[in-house]
Amino acid sequence: MIISTGTASGKSLSYQVPALASVLDGGTVLYLTPTKALAADQLRALQALGVPELRAATFDGDTPFEERDWIRQHANYILTNPDMLHRTLLPRHSRWLSFWRRLRLVVVDECHGYRGVFGSHVAQILRRLRRVCARYGSRPVFLLSSATASEPGAFARRLTGLQMAEVTSDASPRGATTFALWEPPLTDLRGERGAPVRRPATAEAADLLADLALSRTRTLAFVRSRRAAESVALSARARLSDLAADAGAPANLPDAIAAYRAGYLPEERRELEKSLRSGEILGLATTNALELGVDVSGLDAVLIAGWPGTRASLWQQAGRAGRAGQNALAVLIARDDPLDTYLVHHPEALFGRPVEAIVLDPDNPYVLGPHLCAAAAEIPLVEEDLEIFGPSAKDVLTGLVGEGRLRQRPTGWFWTSRDRATDLADIRGSGGSPVQVIEMSTGRLLGTVDEPSAHTTVHTGAVYVHQGETFLVDELDLDTGVALVEAGTPDYTTFARDVTEISVLESLRSRPLGPGELHFGSVEVTRQVVSYLKRRLQSGELLGDEELDLPPRTLRTRAVWWTLPASAVASLAETGLDLGGAAHAAEHASIGLLPLFATCDRWDIGGVSTELHADTGLLTVFVYDGHEGGAGFAERGYARAVDWLTATREAIDSCECDRGCPSCIQSPKCGNGNEPLDKTGALHILATLLSPTPKE
Repeated sequence: MIISTGTASGKSLSYQVPALASVLDGGTVLYLTPTKALAADQLRALQALGVPELRAATFDGDTPFEERDWIRQHANYILTNPDMLHRTLLPRHSRWLSFWRRLRLVVVDECHGYRGVFGSHVAQILRRLRRVCARYGSRPVFLLSSATASEPGAFARRLTGLQMAEVTSDASPRGATTFALWEPPLTDLRGERGAPVRRPATAEAADLLADLALSRTRTLAFVRSRRAAESVALSARARLSDLAADAGAPANLPDAIAAYRAGYLPEERRELEKSLRSGEILGLATTNALELGVDVSGLDAVLIAGWPGTRASLWQQAGRAGRAGQNALAVLIARDDPLDTYLVHHPEALFGRPVEAIVLDPDNPYVLGPHLCAAAAEIPLVEEDLEIFGPSAKDVLTGLVGEGRLRQRPTGWFWTSRDRATDLADIRGSGGSPVQVIEMSTGRLLGTVDEPSAHTTVHTGAVYVHQGETFLVDELDLDTGVALVEAGTPDYTTFARDVTEISVLESLRSRPLGPGELHFGSVEVTRQVVSYLKRRLQSGELLGDEELDLPPRTLRTRAVWWTLPASAVASLAETGLDLGGAAHAAEHASIGLLPLFATCDRWDIGGVSTELHADTGLLTVFVYDGHEGGAGFAERGYARAVDWLTATREAIDSCECDRGCPSCIQSPKCGNGNEPLDKTGALHILATLLSPTPKE
């Protein structure tokens, strides 16, 4: 069963009751959550129930080794995450024999977070879990909990491979929420190619946070990064200090604003939550660490600095206010981005609309292959197992045998290597050997970044943020897999820029679109990061574009693309527009708007546009998934193409700039320096593409 209702609707109670019933009947319960913080909150709630028979424990990477044996032998309610299930519980299933035999219930909490490539990995981990349970004679009930989602039953079936009942009726009491859409003004500053620059959403959020704190309104401000949380809190305190002096408010009022993020120690976070509930803290700038399920009641207002990625996340964040039944305020502050621009000018795209379908692709061979190897290492695979892993399993197994990863015998498929099969699947990354991020002065290992992301996040000169601390990358050495960094306090942030070439491998589906054609299929993409932009934090002012020397990377993935015939192109050319600039502008804007229709971030996808593509022989615009094998985003774009491209055109048209800016057609990651771009031409091209399909 999947329960998909709004925040504070009683979802936790709906699985705690059957979970306790299972424990009291001698069974065990497995609780899965995407974050360790949420598992810790749930454990505290369970312990507060005071049930003597309940032996609940968290089992994650922070669990001391001396406690793990006790948990394995005695716990009957284990709270963990997909990573531990993948790397520890399933590979060592025989050591957990007693737990598996008595397993009655699997709770998958906040399951709307399992989307894209990560969600596809989790889907295969859950299939491996079902197979291990069957080995020990248990058939647990799977109970999924989600924020409001479109087609939750269909999503839950794809995630678990099981038939699902769905509960979507929400009769929980709530006060009224006033929702404001806030667009920061254009400033006198000029960015790339002289484009106007908007005041940053974080600067607007800091001002609003201070104003609300002055009126004693308890407020959360959601921002996209840990560094932004610290910056907003600092700016809000400074503004509140000035406001308090003018209003005759207490001099210590600025102390009522703080930052909250995942990098803080657990006791620090708990103290902040307690202070917020008591009213000692009036304003908290936070990352999405407070989005998922953490219960902070009594809040009056929520500020959301930039579109959070999905309608589900928007309502999840807005739902943090008003949980105690009082009326609330929510404000979405637009960033300098095409999607944010579209939404503040088209409120009908947010209100009265169902939330997005959650996109994942468990049959992606680049995801399925490593998990079939892991499953074979756990228990040799037999023909009857293939149904669990989906229709692609047989073909993928054949490929794994051909590569020598698995060995086929008359009795099944076997993992024969001494290496850990689970190391083949990087469930939160994109594959490749991880790059270690090391502080030069101390030799301290700060963390790792998957190799594909290293080109854009820890290139030489990049600003890298780790647990709230800011570092500058001195050198990225791909041969040794090391990025050397030093602590710093730059007043700018960095954006990597790349150039891309694309070739069509196969068109899997196509249909007419206006006078042109729309395709979905397989492509090969070659990308090379060539430079990075530096932008001032507080103003967004462009400070420079620094060249980089990094090797190209190639991936095979899925794409959606559209073409226009020579006759339509000739008609457009007669208007005097720049065809290449028009296609380029339409590509940038369509990448920015796709996240409204597919649950992705614009950094999960990429694009290419050309007046004449070698494989199509026509003017062509591609938008592709940025993950090996695809992630389902381009396929969603193909299915919703008319709505998606209509929204793209409206976003460009509603922006008040003259020739294009970051709010409509400029992209921060364009390796061609946002040249050429033709805003008017993009409107003409999209209008042509969206004109009625000619009848034969």
